[in-house]
Amino acid sequence: MPRLTVLGSCGAWPEPGRACAGFLLSHEDFHVALDLGYGAAAQLFQHVPADRLDAIVVTHEHPDHLADVSALGRARHYTTDRKLPMHCTPGTVRRLAAMEPSPAPDENFDLHDIGPETDLGPFRLTTELLPHHVPNYGIRLTTSGYTLAYTGDTGPAPQLADLARDADVLICEATLQGAPPEGPRYLMTAAEAGRLATAANVRTLLLTHFWPGSDRAVSVAEARAEFSGKVLAAEEGLMLNHA
Repeated sequence: MPRLTVLGSCGAWPEPGRACAGFLLSHEDFHVALDLGYGAAAQLFQHVPADRLDAIVVTHEHPDHLADVSALGRARHYTTDRKLPMHCTPGTVRRLAAMEPSPAPDENFDLHDIGPETDLGPFRLTTELLPHHVPNYGIRLTTSGYTLAYTGDTGPAPQLADLARDADVLICEATLQGAPPEGPRYLMTAAEAGRLATAANVRTLLLTHFWPGSDRAVSVAEARAEFSGKVLAAEEGLMLNHA
């Protein structure tokens, strides 16, 4: 039975007692992390020791999504000789190397360019390149009877509907509240997340990447006005089990 655990829910920087972007998906004793921003490693280690993690996927190179991958690398350096498969952008590797050149990222991680499709333990990983300030890949993980979609950070884009189509859980960036600002955008509103969930026919919408200090109840209400399914705000430690 797949289980999703929220490790971090903030965008930009963590609120007190919280962490930035991070999620853990577990199934058949296989554990994959999705992003590890500021503070997310400590949350991860409450559920899975560093040497028991089986893979990590990093959507993009911004530090609120990857800073604690460095902490994970350090922990594995001292606890296991097994390199951890990591699927990420080239920019992610460069940023990690700048934070910690020794040991270099390729000493702790089995590095893979994040690509269109690959197997990851019991999951099939597919991705969509989405609009953001730097290359960002939406992630879709599918196993028998279960699909998880995760946007990373993105502005509105038509390919989001394909990424999220019929997902059991859509983890959707919802940084903004109220009416969207004018011009090109690289972040979404909570209402847009709700409309996406409706268009893609998802079962559960999990809002994340909240701007620090924002009222999360407002975001949930705005999403619920656009989506009749289940809407949740990501909270550190929240677990969603798929029956």
